[in-house]
Amino acid sequence: MENNYCIIMAGGVGSRFWPMSTPQKPKQFLDMLGLGKSLLQLTFERLKLIAPADQIYIVTNVHYADLVHEQIPEIDRGQILTEPQRKNTAPCIAYAASKIYDLNPNAVLTIAPSDHLITNEQRFTHIINTAIDQAKKDRLVTLGIKPTRPDTGYGYIEFEAGAANGGDVKEVKQFREKPNLELAEEFVQAGNFFWNSGIFIWKAGTILEALKQFVPKLHELFDPAQGFYNGPKEQEGVDHGFETCEDISIDYAVMENAKNVDVVLADFDWSDLGTWGSLYGHMKLDNSGNAVVGDHVYMKNSSNCIVNLPANKLALIEGLDDHIVVESDGMLMILSKKDEQNLKKHLPDMHEHSSEFFK
Repeated sequence: MENNYCIIMAGGVGSRFWPMSTPQKPKQFLDMLGLGKSLLQLTFERLKLIAPADQIYIVTNVHYADLVHEQIPEIDRGQILTEPQRKNTAPCIAYAASKIYDLNPNAVLTIAPSDHLITNEQRFTHIINTAIDQAKKDRLVTLGIKPTRPDTGYGYIEFEAGAANGGDVKEVKQFREKPNLELAEEFVQAGNFFWNSGIFIWKAGTILEALKQFVPKLHELFDPAQGFYNGPKEQEGVDHGFETCEDISIDYAVMENAKNVDVVLADFDWSDLGTWGSLYGHMKLDNSGNAVVGDHVYMKNSSNCIVNLPANKLALIEGLDDHIVVESDGMLMILSKKDEQNLKKHLPDMHEHSSEFFK
């Protein structure tokens, strides 16, 4: 494992999980599943199967650095890389890859979001190790997830038609943007379109060369040759880079342009936990299909609901079907599952009229 490094991206806000997820404590720092561990903690534990703990770096917003260290006390402060502002995934990856390359030019990086749910860690480890072997051939590797439905909320990865078994390595033909329902149905039926997981594996040197080729201005700002990494002027140099660089994802910056891209077909259970609804299939259900977190919640004549209430809250919920009920820090949401996509539309209006709850 001496050349295996992991980068956890943990700077997001997670507004779709309001009211539990707030700018002060986003979803990656929360125990969303009632397991006693946050999503970040679960991600860190999973990646320790890939790399030693002292070779796992967490990139987060500067305001969350203390929260990261509080939840992952076994890592050194130097493993918490702070962004002064959010500029999407390409600058985040450019920063972390350059810092690690400065430490070890032979480093192979596994890049993972902090808020994914992955079960069957043994299979996850096998798939990642397959990707690492491929990355050592100077390939840019991502993981594809076999779609279980024609979902319009994911980007898709297209590869050559033919057998598509878990663990297979396929050369990527192209990345496809989030489709409409009709196109998503065609993708699923075709069988050679997998969901884009947002998990990447590559050598530090390979991704830095790709950044240099496709986004040279971004590369220049974070280039290891700048000489400030792993020294007293690192944060100053990084802050300047984030203030100056464009806001761009790694998909737009590199993956959609590069020709040396492969996908490893993953067959472990995966969810990006993008919405409250996405939690439903991963939680324990009662006999009426309710997923309940809370010590004193009584469900009567209610079905298929997601309920997350504080441990000290006594609640009776009767006659409610297909709803989401969440309370946190004096904020309560009761929302129909089918209207969940409206949550982000409602939040600005609520913030305008009740700003004291959003401090």
